[in-house]
Amino acid sequence: MKVVRTALFVFILHLFLTHASLAVGIQGGRGLPHTKAAWVMQKGHLTLLTHTSFWGKVHQVKTVADDKTAYTIWDVQGLLSLNYGLGDHFGFFITPSFYKDVHRGEYEDYPWDTRIGLKIGSFGSKASSLSYGVELNARFPTGERHNILYHPYNAGSVGFGFTGLVSYALDPLYPEDALNIHANLGYFHHNDVGDELTREIAGLQNEVLHPTQEGFYALGFMIPTQSFDYTMEMYGNFWLQQPPETAAGREVYSYFAASVVYKPYRWFDFIVSGEYRLTSNKEETVGPLRSPSSIPNYNTWRVNVGAKFVLLPTSVYRTSERDILMQRAQNRRELFEQIIRDRRETESAEEELERIREERRKAERELERLRKILEGQKESSENLESLRQNLEPN
Repeated sequence: MKVVRTALFVFILHLFLTHASLAVGIQGGRGLPHTKAAWVMQKGHLTLLTHTSFWGKVHQVKTVADDKTAYTIWDVQGLLSLNYGLGDHFGFFITPSFYKDVHRGEYEDYPWDTRIGLKIGSFGSKASSLSYGVELNARFPTGERHNILYHPYNAGSVGFGFTGLVSYALDPLYPEDALNIHANLGYFHHNDVGDELTREIAGLQNEVLHPTQEGFYALGFMIPTQSFDYTMEMYGNFWLQQPPETAAGREVYSYFAASVVYKPYRWFDFIVSGEYRLTSNKEETVGPLRSPSSIPNYNTWRVNVGAKFVLLPTSVYRTSERDILMQRAQNRRELFEQIIRDRRETESAEEELERIREERRKAERELERLRKILEGQKESSENLESLRQNLEPN
């Protein structure tokens, strides 16, 4: 009961905190906070991530009376992410953002956009350290307001894309128990042709005339220990087709992120991370959505807090350390047996190939012997013909 009470308390506390927080590019499946792993979740496993994030900046404004006044801009967001294992190579996720600052007076949009996706992964030999996969994803504009300051571009249309996934694990059988490295490269089609970004202003392009197309990348690694995981990542974007000049968030960004994951229970992780922008603060937006001169278009820093819960299977709450060690020993035994079978099959195939090569060499020797015999017979025939002609009377 103590464990259940602790989990319930942390979950309620975290839901309370998410009403004053933010997240950009956060994922709740296997992998790092921003970089997805190529591995899918086990069939029937369901996890829930509750995540918050925030940043702030003091902005000074010069008044008509030549006085200065200052106020603080806080940007806060919150999201949930559900991830479910459908099979050996398939997983599904849904990530609704249920709170987001829109920086327009007292109005706050609640909820925000929702992402759904299908991961197809865990490809590669079971004994290999490398795994591959791809994720198909879509974004639905469940929020009312879009194209807002200090956030990645979003015109408010249903968008879709895909991401290529590669993962390396020092321990192939239990990849998250040893050093693991991940790389992602993705594409997103904003599907925004015809969307109006701002109010009509003479001389400014208000409507999207060409579909905005964006690329994403992420690279990171994790060093796990018994109670903590330590991760470092770099992630960002690039444009294949940039949005119009009146779009907010039309700049290129790149971030460095570091996180610490505390694992007090097998079914619960607590995540704290910090991020720092690597790219310059070059403003490219024109019009009313241009950020004030002292405020970055993408935040310089960001702090993230998250908690991940295993909801299914419920047996995870009852499994002892002894059961886990016995299961792991059995899994390793099965892996070693598979490696031995594969090696024997490889050796058998190599022996068969060598036999084929030897038969080919024998056939070549037989053909050479036959060629010599035929050449000898031809030479004998020519000698006999010459002798016959010499014996005949003139």
